Amino acid sequence: MSDESVAHALRSDSRFVVVEAPGGCGKTYQGADYARWAAERFTNGRILILTHTHAACGVFASRIGDKKDRVDVRTVDGLIGQIASAYHTAIDLPKDTGTWARCRKDGYSQLAVKVAALLRASPVIARSLAERYPVIVCDEHQDASPEQHAIAIACHNAGAALRIFCDPMQSIYGGQEALWAELRQKATVADKLDRPHRWLRGFEELGQWILSARATLRDGGRIDLRGKLPSGLSVIFAENQSPRWGGLQWASDEAKPLYDLERQVSTLLVLAADNATVNSLRGLFKLRMPIWEGHVRDSLSRLVLAAKEHAGDCRKIATACVAFLEAVSTGFTATAYSKKLLDEVDGGCKDKRRGKPAALQSLGRLIIDHPNHKGVAKFIGEVSRLIRSDPAFKPIRIDRQRELFDAMKLGDFDDPEDGFAEILRRWSFACPAPPQKAISTIHKAKGLEFANVLIASCDGGHFKDHQKARCLLYVALSRATESLTLVVSRSKPCPLLAL
Repeated sequence: MSDESVAHALRSDSRFVVVEAPGGCGKTYQGADYARWAAERFTNGRILILTHTHAACGVFASRIGDKKDRVDVRTVDGLIGQIASAYHTAIDLPKDTGTWARCRKDGYSQLAVKVAALLRASPVIARSLAERYPVIVCDEHQDASPEQHAIAIACHNAGAALRIFCDPMQSIYGGQEALWAELRQKATVADKLDRPHRWLRGFEELGQWILSARATLRDGGRIDLRGKLPSGLSVIFAENQSPRWGGLQWASDEAKPLYDLERQVSTLLVLAADNATVNSLRGLFKLRMPIWEGHVRDSLSRLVLAAKEHAGDCRKIATACVAFLEAVSTGFTATAYSKKLLDEVDGGCKDKRRGKPAALQSLGRLIIDHPNHKGVAKFIGEVSRLIRSDPAFKPIRIDRQRELFDAMKLGDFDDPEDGFAEILRRWSFACPAPPQKAISTIHKAKGLEFANVLIASCDGGHFKDHQKARCLLYVALSRATESLTLVVSRSKPCPLLAL
């Protein structure tokens, strides 16, 4: 198994090749290099690269070079939407299937179900796709849903050659045992990338340790942190004293090495297993580091749907605004703000108020005067202004600044869904990178790499002994390119670590 054998397998006559691709081992290079090679040899149709994120699309597109006219790089959801729009009458949907999907909870998943069923029922459609795309490269296929996988298989059965890159140890979005079984059964050629390219610039020892840790987690073992650690790996022992779930509170002497690290390095990615812990870490680092929000806008999506569905209903629009603020900030509590705000909306904001009640009333009046997405945008913008200028609103801390800013931009559009789609489109083309220092959930950091990574906290509460936790820990470990620091607990030890 080597870079050369993988390159040979990809270029073979086999119609179904599976490459196991651990993080940092050159998967993107191999996929893009093969796509360029295939573009020169397949004279009919185009080469299709399918990814799961717009950021990954941008990376692949940048590496295709002068073959862009022969290679399409798409998200899986983008391809599904294209098929659904072309055959919308056959699946009983409006032509604008993107709006249809955004209007529903798990709308894109429902769209994938419909398209997968369409391809099963109509092989001629699958054949037309296979003719257009005689070679399909699937990136990070462990993240594919059963329906997304079924769509790829339908194209393969119709004649397309498949090249699948996957890593079972990066499967952090649910169980995929059935997927692995089918891949093993269908693959005519299977190989594995095993050279740690991410660490070849002087950090080979750390890279080899991370690959060894991956194998240990895969095989059900415990990563041994006893004895001499490799260069680039540090362990900090700290006991969490917070009584609430997701909270973090360390003794000052135990926390000092963490704060020293943050001050000493120019780049740092702090990773946590869940959103609650991310919010706590932001406070522990005194708001010096922002939260990396990734390319997903879940809270904004819910706000947009509520603004569309409940237009004209002041109370429901106000409730949706409150839920959004609670999701993107800390301190916007029911007792201090939201209950009084909703009471004012219920009362029509008619009574005379002073101080903070008057400010809350002015917020409510924005919703009453404009019970739609434009009122929502005005409301969010005024809250942002009050936090900056009114001492009564100083306790509110915005943790997800970009999502808040995007909500304020909704007012620029006549339709909230069109506005949301345009906001997402701009994000996809901008491909923004995290700041030099940031805090993130492991899920949102997938695909990133940082020179220095801190994982807090590696304890029994955040990482239990089951497969998803093993995958989650490996994804976190493999983000680091130069230094990796683990915060571990002796009182609540992580069952995946030997201390």
